[in-house]
Amino acid sequence: MRVTLRQRLRYWFDATMDRGTPALIGWLALASLLLITSITVLVVLSTNEETEANGGWAGVAWMSMLRTLDPGTMGGDTGGPVFLGLMLTATVGGIFIVSALIGVLTTGLDNRLQQLRKGRSRLVEHGHTIILGWSEQVFTVVAELVEANQSERRSCVVILADRDKVGMEDQIRMRVPDTGRTHVICRSGNPLKRADLELVSPDTARSVMVLPPGGDDSDTGVIKTLLLLNNRAWPGSRPHVVAAVQDSGNLSVARLAAGETGLVVDAEDFAVRLVAQSHRQTGLSAVCDELLSFVGNEIYLRPEPSLTGMTYGEALHWYELGVPIGMRRTDGRVLVNPPMDTEIQDGDSMVVVAEDDLLIRLADTTVPVVRTAVSCLPGPPPVPDRTLLIGWNSRGPKIVSLLDQLVRPGSVLDIAAPRRPAQALAVPRANLTLSHRPCSPTSRRSLESLGLGGYQHIVVLSDETVPPDLADDRTLVTLLHLRDIEIRLGDPYSIVTEMNDDCNREIAQVTKADDFIVSTKLVCLLLTQLAENPELYEVLSDLFDPAGSEIYLKPAARYLRPGARANFATVIEAARQCGETAIGYRLGALSDRPPFYGVFLNPPRGAALALGDRDHVVVLAEQ
Repeated sequence: MRVTLRQRLRYWFDATMDRGTPALIGWLALASLLLITSITVLVVLSTNEETEANGGWAGVAWMSMLRTLDPGTMGGDTGGPVFLGLMLTATVGGIFIVSALIGVLTTGLDNRLQQLRKGRSRLVEHGHTIILGWSEQVFTVVAELVEANQSERRSCVVILADRDKVGMEDQIRMRVPDTGRTHVICRSGNPLKRADLELVSPDTARSVMVLPPGGDDSDTGVIKTLLLLNNRAWPGSRPHVVAAVQDSGNLSVARLAAGETGLVVDAEDFAVRLVAQSHRQTGLSAVCDELLSFVGNEIYLRPEPSLTGMTYGEALHWYELGVPIGMRRTDGRVLVNPPMDTEIQDGDSMVVVAEDDLLIRLADTTVPVVRTAVSCLPGPPPVPDRTLLIGWNSRGPKIVSLLDQLVRPGSVLDIAAPRRPAQALAVPRANLTLSHRPCSPTSRRSLESLGLGGYQHIVVLSDETVPPDLADDRTLVTLLHLRDIEIRLGDPYSIVTEMNDDCNREIAQVTKADDFIVSTKLVCLLLTQLAENPELYEVLSDLFDPAGSEIYLKPAARYLRPGARANFATVIEAARQCGETAIGYRLGALSDRPPFYGVFLNPPRGAALALGDRDHVVVLAEQ
């Protein structure tokens, strides 16, 4: 088929028009030039008197341009009919050109604003933190990063998610209204696509967090994102990457996808450990919440050359601000609550709990210990107990397996759930005797039929068959029934429960439950800590590992004589004599008051302190 010149010109014109606003402005400028030139030539050729009166062809061209761009200029023109007619033509042509120009500029500006609202512009930042993905946990992460960067002059958090940019920004302003000096930027894009990932400038980022999006197949998206980041060609130093998987079976694959420098947290295993360890020592989640949050006390690694040659037990008393909980050797090995005679070597870093790294200070002299108040009694011998597990979910089998490792032989665990967990009951247990008791967790009559007075501990699991908010509502009803039954029986038992939303935890305090495990929040806090300081990974892994030293809340009478007036330095010494590291205490009278629920970590060492029967000391111990 032969292409005509007209068709070629039409194709060329269409191609230039497709280039958008700049091309349209160019065409209008060309039209203005042609109009001004035409009018100027006609005036010069047809009106000699007006041409000479206006300064020749240059003056006429200037007049034509003014009338083209500003139609009101024609109002003062004088001359012959031909001259006035040509000026009128320039004015009318200018009206169309200027109107078209205004329309083009308005449309172009509107299109640009729409593009900005879509969040598709390339980010130009340095040292920022990138959050990939969107879930309910993003608000906790942003709030923690804002708190962590309060001392920074300026910080930036960038969120990349496959959602509307304006909608994300509105939700963040509503849930995290005060961001201080931290600039929160949202970009719309799929984290699984390389082109979208480039929008958030990963080459200049300090850290990258991959949040699980939620749902049954959330780990697949996390693993693919980690693969994308690991296989990307990084021109400079690579930012450290942290992520979490919901299914423990995907942990090894996710770590392989993340590479040697990526850090992947097993969210399911972390939640299981908290539930299992809290069922016998209530208040553990409040301690973990403060250690992992940037509000209050955190964990820091700090070299202290002046302590070289001391033993770990001696170093416990040589801090004015901060409480040591272990050390890191020069070869990278982390020792949490090591033997008290462990020598601090040259190059070792101390692991310290403190409010801020700037608030860690060694003491010139040690705080006096009230020796007469030191108790250091041996703990009561462990005995078999009876535990009731109300409800069942995907974490149930692992919770049962871990409880079997923690309890004494001969202990009993009854599973009260609508359906019989046949698979968990079929597995032989070393220390636990398992049985199933049909129960509807929200039914008062069903709960009373369980004979709750015969149990020492009750664990309530969240219902995964309904949305998280509804599951928390059902848990709240169950807790109210359990506490009311306990009051009527007069036979106390501890209650530990899972919650999905930390906001519901404050509402549920009316139930006087002993501990609430909000695992999703704690996992987010853990990820944020690792994003800010990846060196803490080994410390936190050791701290939450059932093997070795863990966090315990033990009765205060084990360390201080009842009624004795002492100080926290005395508590540290009493725990040291027991081979343990004291980091704080929990007051039973304040256990239901947010935000710390009676937990006081790293208290002043010299302040007067008296602990009662309901109070506990927070220690790191082997068991």
